Amino acid sequence: MSTFRYDDARAAEFRSSLVDRLLAGGMITTPEVERAFHTVPRHLFVAEGTPLEVTYNVDNPVPIKRDRDGVVISSTSAAYIQARMIEQAGLGAGMSVLEIGSGGFNAALLAEVVGPAGRVVSVDIDPEVTERAQELLDATGYGSRVSVIQADAEDPLPGLGGPVDAILVTVGAWDLAPAWLAQLSDGGTIVVPLRMNGITRVVGFRREGAHLVSASAAVAGFVPMQGAGAHDERVFLLPDRNGNHVKLRFEGPVPPEMSRLDGVLATERTEAWSGVTIPHGVSFADLQLWLAVFLPGFCKLAVDERTEMAAERKSWFPFGVVMGDAFGYLAVRPLPDGGGVAFGARAHGPHGQAAAAAMVEQIQAWDERARDVEPTFAYWPNGAERPTSTSTPLCWSSRMAWPRSPGQPQLEVSADHEDARPSRQLRK
Repeated sequence: MSTFRYDDARAAEFRSSLVDRLLAGGMITTPEVERAFHTVPRHLFVAEGTPLEVTYNVDNPVPIKRDRDGVVISSTSAAYIQARMIEQAGLGAGMSVLEIGSGGFNAALLAEVVGPAGRVVSVDIDPEVTERAQELLDATGYGSRVSVIQADAEDPLPGLGGPVDAILVTVGAWDLAPAWLAQLSDGGTIVVPLRMNGITRVVGFRREGAHLVSASAAVAGFVPMQGAGAHDERVFLLPDRNGNHVKLRFEGPVPPEMSRLDGVLATERTEAWSGVTIPHGVSFADLQLWLAVFLPGFCKLAVDERTEMAAERKSWFPFGVVMGDAFGYLAVRPLPDGGGVAFGARAHGPHGQAAAAAMVEQIQAWDERARDVEPTFAYWPNGAERPTSTSTPLCWSSRMAWPRSPGQPQLEVSADHEDARPSRQLRK
């Protein structure tokens, strides 16, 4: 079934079913957001001809624009995370909100939530995206309720009309632009998908004076930021003995002398096991985040389909580590009773055992110190005074706080001068 440029009864049925699923999943918790999702016709904001079952799917985004290589660079986000982010922002009637990353549909939802007395501004760096968003908002009756601006949101926005009560960032951000904090009112909220060394969390921050503290977080993925806020990943190819490749993808610091890994996949594989287990169907997303933050040399993996690793896909996950001349990755094996899996690491290279042991050590640290603790996040501009002690020791950065024990790596912020962007380093 295809979508059409009018709102018919069949589309309304799909929309109602979507709202029911969002309510059942706890993604919608307030009547204002429920009403907005019932009201705004999502199918009128996606490409004409997109099937209704695709348009009104809970979990999947709908592409808007691709680059010349076919990579999605703009999309209508998955419905579940749109609902969750609006809930995280704590919006209500009469409030003002800035949306960074346009598409049209999300801005229309925001306009419904804040009402006629509210203010919605949507900005995007891509003129094709903003032109499309404006056309669709006009066509659906929201053109007068949303101001669409074409600009790089890393810079202060002219014509914003003063600080806003909330900012929703709908693209993956490696850092928070100083302009965002400057445009956020005291006590305001900012909801942003933070890319932390390749792992994304949609964090709902609340402003407290000069800094931000998290009130909520959700797991999701977003297309990356463009413009001045872009942060390109580095990709290294490891060939196996048959000429196929494993890709190592770094968003954080790249270990020195990557050439030492030449031929590493032809070496004998070693493995180590942590003793940490998890039942089937239980999320271990926070383990991924822990490894990204606390494991030096962390990277994400992608493999050619003809590699030996691809043939064993069910026994590993795409999170790795590089240590000198060794490369390791997160592995699992089934428990004897069939009720779950055990975590460990496999590695290649002359010192593969050390790489596997480093990953296992962090798996055990997460299990002992953070498995049942929700991570919290904090943003501190350069030059701001940060806490030196708390009742519970915390790992502070411009990004993140997580209860830790003495001896755990501490993520800190350093900068050459007050106006410099934060740089991040791990130290014991």
